[in-house]
Amino acid sequence: MKMGKWLLSGTLLLAVTLPSTAYAASSPQVDKTTKYRVYQYNQVLMEFASYNEAQAYAKWFSNAHVEEIATRQWLWNNFPRYQVFQGDVTLPEWQFPTLDAAIAEAKKWSNASVRDLQSTGWVWNNYARYQLYQGDITMDAWKFGTLAEAVAEAKKWGNAHIIDLNSNAWIWDNLSASEKAAAKSGPPIYKVYQGTFSADNWSFASLEDAVGEAIKWSNSTVVNTQTKQTVYSNLKSYKVYQNDAFLQDFISLDDAIGYARLWGHSSIVKEGRQIWNNYASYQVYQSTNLIGEYNTLDGALAYAKQYSNASIQTLQHRMLWDNFKKLQVWGWNGLSGSDAIKAQVGNTLGLDVDSPSYFELADANGNLKDSSNADTVKWLQKSGYTVYPLVSNQFNAALTTQFLANSTAQDTFIAKLVDRSVQLGVPGINVDFESLAGSDRNAFTAFIAKLTTAAHAKGLVISMDLPRGSVKWNQLTAYDHEKLGALVDYMVIMAYDQYYRGSTSAGSVSGLPWTDGGIQEFLSYGIPRDKIILGIPYYVREWQLDASGALVSNRTVLMKDIPALIAAKKATQTWDNEFGQYRVSYQENGSTYVFWLEDASTVAARMALAKKYDIAGVAAWRLGYDQKDLWTTVLQNK
Repeated sequence: MKMGKWLLSGTLLLAVTLPSTAYAASSPQVDKTTKYRVYQYNQVLMEFASYNEAQAYAKWFSNAHVEEIATRQWLWNNFPRYQVFQGDVTLPEWQFPTLDAAIAEAKKWSNASVRDLQSTGWVWNNYARYQLYQGDITMDAWKFGTLAEAVAEAKKWGNAHIIDLNSNAWIWDNLSASEKAAAKSGPPIYKVYQGTFSADNWSFASLEDAVGEAIKWSNSTVVNTQTKQTVYSNLKSYKVYQNDAFLQDFISLDDAIGYARLWGHSSIVKEGRQIWNNYASYQVYQSTNLIGEYNTLDGALAYAKQYSNASIQTLQHRMLWDNFKKLQVWGWNGLSGSDAIKAQVGNTLGLDVDSPSYFELADANGNLKDSSNADTVKWLQKSGYTVYPLVSNQFNAALTTQFLANSTAQDTFIAKLVDRSVQLGVPGINVDFESLAGSDRNAFTAFIAKLTTAAHAKGLVISMDLPRGSVKWNQLTAYDHEKLGALVDYMVIMAYDQYYRGSTSAGSVSGLPWTDGGIQEFLSYGIPRDKIILGIPYYVREWQLDASGALVSNRTVLMKDIPALIAAKKATQTWDNEFGQYRVSYQENGSTYVFWLEDASTVAARMALAKKYDIAGVAAWRLGYDQKDLWTTVLQNK
């Protein structure tokens, strides 16, 4: 049921060979390979060939950085140095590059602090040290950082006094001696409590006298018995912890900070809210386990890179960087020359593995047709791509049957293939043997066993491309998925050609439910998830139907040509639940033309399926069929 990876049409084969000629006749191809990746926090935004372009783009975003793709080294970032808090609350916009800017924002808020993210604790705060009262009434606005500020406001009011919040002492008032004497002669309306206990002699007419008694006792309060309101507190409201262990509590915030600084990984909690800590700003996790803490991003990065599934997070658990498992993105080149390969990969974003069609079984004697280009391989590897050259069998069943019956031919072929791969310096080989006779099932498995043994001995990875197939008739084919899956390192599902060139009715090349079922079937063979790569079609098949709806012909349309086709033909799109895609159709010369749309949304949907089943990655058939903006979707969904 396979059309094969490059048997689309004679016209297409000719088109594939044109770029090499065209490039040879013109000026040298500009290298557009992306080398720099822009992130906001740990989310990929875009890739660029030029560092200057990457940096200019990154500057449009906050909390951004530029990373060299090949090394994952950070080359630039604008992560903030200072962060503003109100109590235990911070906002994304309360991050600043300079201390002056942070303080200017913090001054707009009460109980605010500024943290230097490259140190611990606070570098500035405006927590109140003095509180103004008029009688036993106060307001939030009557809290001040300095005594001078408190006195200046107090002088505007009669019957005012000031409490020093570091000691809870009554330190200033503007009451005259006669006013104080009058207060003492009134009814005893102020009662002192320590917890719920109050002594008989703890009732006072004067608030100042009540405060004077209360300050003798820790964790005491003064209650106005007429209003039932607490009008003074001598509670030790600042509690110091080390990790989750309580150490000591304090009346004074300054005393609490001074004590907390004596202990590593300590914090201060007030009324259940952590308002201060000396934790390092950048925390390194492996999966969900905290494994390190650093005051600089450089230190955190150097440490985190030593571990798999690691991340760097802020104290608010905002992720800044990670090396979590992401989908591998592979791409085949088909029959493309060196310049075409460079142009194809240069059009991509997020591509990890490139597979040029370099090798072919030449004859039944095991001779190797080799069209590899060592310079191109070096260029690809220098650009950050893993290279797995493709080897095919000409899609010739009779030739392959003869070859599989000849052990000497197999040994010759394997030796030449492996030796040449080692010479090229590639880390692996992509095997694409198609159109095999079902009777060759056991012989083909034995051949792959010999090939993988020889390849593994030289440190080479073997990947195989297999048809989507069906468990209903798989036993009749040449592909023993279960046994092959135990031998090779990757198995690529060629999840396309659901409806192919030889189909007798019209349909999608790869309906989403059919693709989903294909992944499930490969898993059902017992193939490990981390070996499975999902093939994605970058083409559609357009079907011509006559007036009666009978099939007349079909042709391949590349994804990059679809938008222009839809526009030129004024085609209509209707959703097709069967295939999970849009059905596109138009009328011309008495015929109906129809295809099922492949675009960025279907690529994203297929990548979502790969993530749903936690498989290793996706593979595009093929590079050169795509438009550049499609790769933004690939990059952001991998």
